Amino acid sequence: MARSPYADYPSHTFWRTGVAEITTAVDTELYNRKWEITRDMKIATAGSCFAQHIGRHLRAGGFSILDVEPAPQHLPEDRHLHFGYGIYSGRYGNVYTMRQMLQLAREALGETPRRDFLWEKDGRWYDGLRPTIEPNGLSSPAAVTYHRDWHLGRVRKLLTSMDMLIFTLGLTEAWIDKETGTVFPVCPGTVTDNFDPQKHVFHNFTYPEIHADFLELKALLEDHRPKHKPRLKFLLTVSPVPLTATAAGRHVQVATVYSKSVLRAVSGDLSDAFPEIDYFPSYEIITSPWSGRDFYAGNKRSVTAEGVGTAMHLFMTSHGGEAMDAFPVEPAPKAAPAESFEEDPDMLVVCDEELLDAFGGSRDS
Repeated sequence: MARSPYADYPSHTFWRTGVAEITTAVDTELYNRKWEITRDMKIATAGSCFAQHIGRHLRAGGFSILDVEPAPQHLPEDRHLHFGYGIYSGRYGNVYTMRQMLQLAREALGETPRRDFLWEKDGRWYDGLRPTIEPNGLSSPAAVTYHRDWHLGRVRKLLTSMDMLIFTLGLTEAWIDKETGTVFPVCPGTVTDNFDPQKHVFHNFTYPEIHADFLELKALLEDHRPKHKPRLKFLLTVSPVPLTATAAGRHVQVATVYSKSVLRAVSGDLSDAFPEIDYFPSYEIITSPWSGRDFYAGNKRSVTAEGVGTAMHLFMTSHGGEAMDAFPVEPAPKAAPAESFEEDPDMLVVCDEELLDAFGGSRDS
């Protein structure tokens, strides 16, 4: 008779030695990287919450985090976050669903036309596909169109130059224009008063839809990737932040568990299926009741600095970064009071000559 196959399994595969007897918040074996992140890799970040934490810590550790839409030099630093700068590699705000990311990539790479992005409130105009990056809106539809064209050009540069995409899956729930299929990051009517029940419909994405959307995104990015470059890599995480509210007709806690479970299943299966896709368990670290720590603030949604630091310590040490003590988790800077920063679209962007020529402008305009 042969011995049980479990006899030769490592200690982290058993609950007693992998969880119950661990004295730290997480076992160092909780994450074993598939491949090394090198300092010459061009890394892009997108999604929700944890993508920005990973990007910030990698940048502090000397890794190459792309930022294709840096803040203008004349914008005070304490207003950068207020206007959506420095959060991700592009100024697209939170990309909560996989369909939203696929939609952005299609648009930036010229696969689909711009549509359904002009929102208006009190004479101010917003980009409905990233409505919070200009809290006070812009002065005209032309200004919003200008900014969106510029933004898409920068995202196109990002998607064709990156070597790795760090993407945090945040939600399954979304609001969609039922005529065009456009997915919005927030429900219309939340930022502006444009909700139309005949036009805007709620949709809760399923496992097959999210899985198919990612595979389409992956294929699209690979089709547009220069042939001489190595295969594009993906690092997936799942946001541990619960839903603020749900439109699914069930308790918000039940809706949250459903959403996160689907996203975790999709990301895990993708990581198992493709050697170029890795999964980092930030979700498990933050939500685990077995660490003996509560990594949520008093509202039971916001992740504490200790929680972020614990997850990032494991990530950085796994990828050859310095000790987490070198990267203290600082509280996010408080945004300055909302003011109208934009009147002339040229004021907000630091353009290169090629794009300015395309818009008929100049660096001095």
